[in-house]
Amino acid sequence: MKNRFIVLVDLSPDSEHLIRFAYDWSKNIGADMLLVHNTVVMLPALTPYESKKNITKIANREALDQLRRLAGTVLPNVMSVGFFASEKPLVPELRKFLRGPFSNLVFLGLTKKGLLEKLFIGSEAVKVIDGTDNLIVAVPLNPECCSPETIHVAVQKNKPLNIIDFNKFLNFRKESIKNLVFFSVLETGDDWNDADKYLKDLTDLYSDRYGAAYEMYKAQSGFQDLKRIILGKKDDFIVVQRGSRMFLDQIFRKFLINDLVYEGNIPLVILP
Repeated sequence: MKNRFIVLVDLSPDSEHLIRFAYDWSKNIGADMLLVHNTVVMLPALTPYESKKNITKIANREALDQLRRLAGTVLPNVMSVGFFASEKPLVPELRKFLRGPFSNLVFLGLTKKGLLEKLFIGSEAVKVIDGTDNLIVAVPLNPECCSPETIHVAVQKNKPLNIIDFNKFLNFRKESIKNLVFFSVLETGDDWNDADKYLKDLTDLYSDRYGAAYEMYKAQSGFQDLKRIILGKKDDFIVVQRGSRMFLDQIFRKFLINDLVYEGNIPLVILP
C-alpha cells in the first residue's frame, strides 16, 4: 500500500517548518504528500446565500494558491504533492482522505501558545486527535531531526499499547529506528510488579528486531530523571497513546508536552 503524509497547514509562519519536516521524512520512504488547509470564512450573519457561496469559493481558491506558493518555496521541484482547501469541518473531511487506498500519517504543528491555551481545550488540533483513528505526528517548532534512532514509548498496564498501530508507525521509520524504550510513570498506589511484568513482556516482544529496554519512574521525582534522559538525546521521538494517563492527566500531560516536546523540540507520535 502506498504511503501518504497528510500535512495540516494553517498557513502561519510556522507552516514552513512543518512541511519541511514532513517532506524530509517522506523522502526516506517514498511517501506522497497532501497539504490540507481548513479555510475560515468570516461572514456577517445576514449575508445572502449566493454571496456566501461566492465569497467562500474565493477564499478556498486563495488558500490553494497560498498552499502552492508555500510548497514552491519549501519544496522546489517536488511533483508528488497534492493540495486541498475547504471551509467544511476539518475532521469529517480528513476522515474521507483516511478512507482512501493509502497508508496515511497525519502531521500537525504545535506552538507554545497552542499547548497551554488551545491544544487541549477544544482547538482544531484536539478535534483531529480525538476525531480520527489514525496515527498523528505532532511537530513542535524546529525539531532536531526526522530520522530518530531511539523511540521512547509511554505505556501503562491498564491501557494496553495499541500494537497494530504502533507497528504501523515503526514501518514508517523502519530504516532509522534502532532502539525502543518502553516506560511507565507510576503514582502511589500503582502496582509496580504488574507494571514491571507488562513492560518486560513488551520488551521481549520487540527484542528480536530492536535494542529494546524498559524503565519505570515514580511520578514527581521520576519526572526529572526521565526529562534528563530524553532531553540528553536530541534525535528521539516520544510515542503516547490517546486515552492513556500520559495524554489525559493534567500533571502528566503538562510534563510530557511542555517539558519534553517543547523544551526538547521532540516530535510526539499519538497512537489511536
